[in-house]
Amino acid sequence: MDKQQQKTTVKQWIALAAMGLGVFMGLLDVTVVNVALPTMVKDFNTTFTDLQWVLNAYTLVYAVTLMIMSKLGDMYGRKKIFLGSLILFVVASAVNGMAPSLLILDIGRGVQAIGGAGMMSLSMALVASNFAGRQRGLALGILGSVIGISTASGPLIGGYLVENFGWPAIFYVNVPFGILAVVLTIVYVKETPSYGKNQKIDVGGMLLSAIGLFAIIYGLIVKEGHPRWSWTNPEIAILLIGGIAVMSLFIFVESRVAHPMINLGMFKERHFVGTVIVAFALGSGIYAYNAFLTALMQNYIGYSAIETGVRQLVMSVWSLVLGPVVGLLTARFSSKWMISIGMLIGSIGYLTIAWVIAPGVSFLELWPGMVMIGITNAIVNPVLNTAGMAGVAPHEMGMASGLLNVFRQFGTTVGVVGLGLIQNNSYMAHLNTALPQVKMPTQALNGIKDALINAGPFSGHTIAFSARLAKSPFAHQIQTIVVRAFDNGMIALTLTAAVIALIGALAAVLLLRTHQQSQKLDLKAARN
Repeated sequence: MDKQQQKTTVKQWIALAAMGLGVFMGLLDVTVVNVALPTMVKDFNTTFTDLQWVLNAYTLVYAVTLMIMSKLGDMYGRKKIFLGSLILFVVASAVNGMAPSLLILDIGRGVQAIGGAGMMSLSMALVASNFAGRQRGLALGILGSVIGISTASGPLIGGYLVENFGWPAIFYVNVPFGILAVVLTIVYVKETPSYGKNQKIDVGGMLLSAIGLFAIIYGLIVKEGHPRWSWTNPEIAILLIGGIAVMSLFIFVESRVAHPMINLGMFKERHFVGTVIVAFALGSGIYAYNAFLTALMQNYIGYSAIETGVRQLVMSVWSLVLGPVVGLLTARFSSKWMISIGMLIGSIGYLTIAWVIAPGVSFLELWPGMVMIGITNAIVNPVLNTAGMAGVAPHEMGMASGLLNVFRQFGTTVGVVGLGLIQNNSYMAHLNTALPQVKMPTQALNGIKDALINAGPFSGHTIAFSARLAKSPFAHQIQTIVVRAFDNGMIALTLTAAVIALIGALAAVLLLRTHQQSQKLDLKAARN
C-alpha cells in the first residue's frame, strides 16, 4: 500500500469516527433522559406525567422525520444534510441544558430529535458511500457496534452525569463532542452526489408520511400511558385508525407521483422486506425489552441507576467486542444465517431469563441470559446494516438506511407498548386473584388494590414497600403478592420477546438472500 492509499484509508476511518460520534449522541438521547426524570421532577416542580413529553417529544419527532431526512440526503447530498443535522442537534442540546421551563425543554427536545434523525438516517448511507468492498462491511460493523452500545449505555452514562453534575449535563455533554464531530465531518467525510438536483421535492409524500407516523406512534404512546383503556377508546382508536388511513393514502400517492419520496419497488424485493422485518423484531424485542429489564433491576432488585448500568455492561460490551469482527465476517459468510443464528441466541437468552425470574432473583441469575441478548445485538445490528445496503442503488442508499431505522424505531415503540400491556395484564390478573385472600377490611383492601393497579407494575413496588403500608400487619403478605404479580408479568413479556426474536430468525431464513446472491447484486450495482 503506498502513502497516498494509507492517507486515504486514515481519512476514511476518521470520517467513520465522526459519523459514529453523531450516531452515538443521537441514539443515546433516546434513553439517557430516563434516569434524569426524578431530578427534573424536583427542579421543575412538576409531575412525572408532565415530564413524559421530555421523552415523547424526542421519540415522536425522531421517528416521524427519519424518512424525510433520508430523502433530503439522497437528493441534495448526504454530507450536507448530515452536517446540518449535527449542528442542529448540538445547538438544541445547549438550549435544553439551559431550558428555563418545561415548555422550552419539550420544544428543544423536538428540535434535537430532528437533528438526531438526520444523523441516524444518513450515517449508514454515508458509510456505504465512503467505503467499498471488505472495508465497507467492517465499517458498517463498527457503526452497528456504536448503535448497539449507545442504546444500552443510557442508564450508566445518564446515571453518572446526573449524580455528579445534575440533569443539564446530559445535554451539555453533547456540545464539545458535537463540535468535534462537526469539524471531523467537514474535513474528512466525502460528499455524495446530489441525485435529485432536477427533481421536485415530494412535499405531499413528506407531509402524509409525517402525519401518518405521528398519529400511529402518538396513539401507541397514549395507550402506553393508559394501559387500562381499551383499544376502542376514542382517544386511541381515532389516532390509530386515522394514522393507518393516512399511511394508506401515502402509499397510494407514492405509487403515482413521478419522483416519490419512497420507491415502493424496494418492498417488492423479498430480501429488503426481510431486513425491515428483522429491524422491527430487533426494536420490538431487544431494544424495547431494555426498559423492562431496567425496571426489574432498579425497582424490584434495588440497584441504583449507576449499579444497573454497570451490570448491563454484560449486554452492551458485546457490541464493542464483536461488532468489528462481525463486520469482517459479513464479507465471507451469509447474512441470512448470521442474522438467524443471532436472533435464535437472543430467543434462548430470553427463555433463560424467564426461567430464573422469581422473588429474590439477583444479577447472578440474570447475567447468562443478558449475555446472550447482548451477543444477539452485537451480531444482528452490524449484519443487518450490511444486508440492508446489499444491492441497493447508490441514489437510494439513504432511503434504504432511513427505512431500516424507521422500522427499528417503530418496532421499539410498538414493543414498549405491547410488552407493557402484556406485563400489565398479567400483573393485574395476579392482584385480582391473590389480594382477596388477604384477611383485612374490605374497604381498605379495595383501596390498596386500586392504588396498586393504577400505579402499574413499575411503580407498584413503591406503594407496597412504602412507610405507610409497612405499619400494617398485612404488609408482608401484600408485598409478596405485588412482587409475584410483577414477576408473572415479567415472565409473560420475556416469553413474548423470545417469540419475537424467533420470528426475526425465521424471517431471515425465509426472506434474505444467500451470500452468493448478494455478491452478484453488489457487482451489478457497482457497474451501474
